[in-house]
Amino acid sequence: MLIVALTGGIATGKSIVAKTLQDLGCYVHHADQIAHQLMEPGKPAWKKIVSRFGEEILKPDKTINRIKLGAIVFSDEKKRNFINQLIHPLVLEEKKKTIDRLEKEGRHEIFVSEAALTIESGFAEFFDKIIVVFCQEEIQIKRLMERDNIDREEALRKIASQMPTEEKLKSADYAINSSGAVQSTVEQTEKVFLSLKSDHKRKQGINRDKDKTT
Repeated sequence: MLIVALTGGIATGKSIVAKTLQDLGCYVHHADQIAHQLMEPGKPAWKKIVSRFGEEILKPDKTINRIKLGAIVFSDEKKRNFINQLIHPLVLEEKKKTIDRLEKEGRHEIFVSEAALTIESGFAEFFDKIIVVFCQEEIQIKRLMERDNIDREEALRKIASQMPTEEKLKSADYAINSSGAVQSTVEQTEKVFLSLKSDHKRKQGINRDKDKTT
């Protein structure tokens, strides 16, 4: 199975690319969803986060108020690093478990991990290929303001907390510019998918050659 990372800055259109790849037959693993599960009440990550930030970040039902936590970590690099260093290794372990299961089932050729911080977390080498989604900065700011119902200053602060697009693109095997219409993003994704199919075939060939020499 080809192991692919789908990454990019906040509010750049990763979800559109992920949905398209899923519709084309890829297995899409959403890191955010796994992170949410890891932070459910009683889970080890939940306990460590509450111990670090206090019970004021909790809702009445004891779940973590992600808006409150986000406001704290986006404005403080040390606190943000604490969360990242806690959650990212746990999410990677869940990815590995899912990949092992899928390879045994044999129903998917391409595994796609949608995660905004793949490169920053230092896990880029784990993947066979990396797709970086990006868009023009003003479009990103506008999308983020509308999506999170925040002002421009807050949007800029969130964007600034992540690796600059130019740095992400240095690690990209494939780049998708989502600045235009949704259909343009979909068409670019479809082209990337065809390339990923070829990458998968090449990987299969390399693995077969390795098997012959062992």
